[in-house]
Amino acid sequence: MSELTPLKPRDEHNARLEANVRPPDWQNPTPAERYNLVVLGAGTAGLVAAAGAGGLGARVALVERGLLGGDCLNVGCVPSKSLIRCGRAAAEVKNAGAFGVHVPGGATQDFAAAMARMRRLRAQLSPHDSAARFRDLGVDVYLGEARFTGPHALEVDGQSLSFRKAVIATGARASAPPIDGLDQVAYLTNETIFSLTERPRRLGVIGAGPIGCELGQTFAQLGSEVLIVESRHGILQKEDADCSQVVQAAMERDGVRLLCCGKQVRVRPAEESGVRLTLESHEHGYDEVVDRLLVAVGRAPNVEGLDLEAAGVDYTKRGVTVDDRLRTSNPDVFAAGDICSRYKFTHAADAMARLVIRNALFLGRAKVSDLVIPWSTYTSPEIAHVGVSAREADEQGLKIDTYTQALDEVDRPVLDGQSEGLAKVHCARGKGTILGATIVAAHAGDLICEVALAMTSGIGLSGIGRTIHPYPTQAEVLRKLGDQYARARLTPLVASLMRKWLRWRR
Repeated sequence: MSELTPLKPRDEHNARLEANVRPPDWQNPTPAERYNLVVLGAGTAGLVAAAGAGGLGARVALVERGLLGGDCLNVGCVPSKSLIRCGRAAAEVKNAGAFGVHVPGGATQDFAAAMARMRRLRAQLSPHDSAARFRDLGVDVYLGEARFTGPHALEVDGQSLSFRKAVIATGARASAPPIDGLDQVAYLTNETIFSLTERPRRLGVIGAGPIGCELGQTFAQLGSEVLIVESRHGILQKEDADCSQVVQAAMERDGVRLLCCGKQVRVRPAEESGVRLTLESHEHGYDEVVDRLLVAVGRAPNVEGLDLEAAGVDYTKRGVTVDDRLRTSNPDVFAAGDICSRYKFTHAADAMARLVIRNALFLGRAKVSDLVIPWSTYTSPEIAHVGVSAREADEQGLKIDTYTQALDEVDRPVLDGQSEGLAKVHCARGKGTILGATIVAAHAGDLICEVALAMTSGIGLSGIGRTIHPYPTQAEVLRKLGDQYARARLTPLVASLMRKWLRWRR
């Protein structure tokens, strides 16, 4: 039984947030005779689709049953990155002595203040996603439950909306994995953890994916004892193993305790308070009591109550089924974002919504498979990726050359005290065509953008190498990879011919 709600505590910041993304006094408009586009869900995909279509002159309706802004604003990217910044600040103060900066008496953490800062900044950013803003953009905003009543109609709170095209952007939510005893305890998810006002003395985390690692490390930096349980070996299973090991070592230095290959995991209410975790990890039994438990595995698509059958829209337990142009089995109904994508990222939802506008309203033929989608996990250091990994290349039968550059051979990371990390770029065998890359560095999420731009624009690794990078910057790690590629092109035959040429030119 997950606990708490996104808008607790009831303070001025959450009151401001609610006034923007779920106005208590909101009155739904009178429906138009027919809409060019009806958008179900006001998360990133829905908001981008509604704003983009409305800005191009379409008559648009936007329907949301919860909070406008979706996961990203309310329980995802915005609150988590605010709290991550607080954790990094605490870590910087703790490690300041290495830079000759000494804090008399040491630093103290004010968890309540960090959470209040998060709520304040979330509320500050919320007008961009507000009902009033979209109304002013010419979008008809409906707050309430929606269900399809036919292939070109749906109902919201007793009102019927007729549409030419529709897009399902209802997203996904945290779901409970099949853990013995989980239904007997109160636990947190990413949707509820940001309602905390008191720091847990001991925090248990189930799952070492992006959410578990980001929040686990952050709470450790803010003073909690953190225990992460993962069923497989190591952390961040989708990432390059060399890179994820760098992150794991950093998390452990920050005080995170990892029990991987966890088996026979059970949870029970502790005798006095909290949650008792028992498991087996590497043939050792563990019996741990934590004050709070964060479940950071499992996502379920939000398809309930939509009556998708009435619209002729096919779906599975993974979400709405779409083709490469994001069309559902009803050619006039599209889908975008977490409801249909394996890429559960805000920027992926944004890109898919833009594709839907082209294909739904303007007879476009844009394909989601053509999108180059990078991602980043905001641990310290960050780990970012784009394209294929070495493992995926092998599975797909792709022949690659891999170029690796350690950060301790790049001046700026060394000077910044951030030299633990590396960058890997995979190129087509014998060519500079970039097929994928992984970076682990303090600012990997920013650095991966250069690689994604190169892939999108058809710029090879040699092009990155020819690009002048300011010195000293962390981005020089990519230029050095370009230099590696140039040296690899200098085969013995080419080197011999160059030496002969230069002797002749003396």
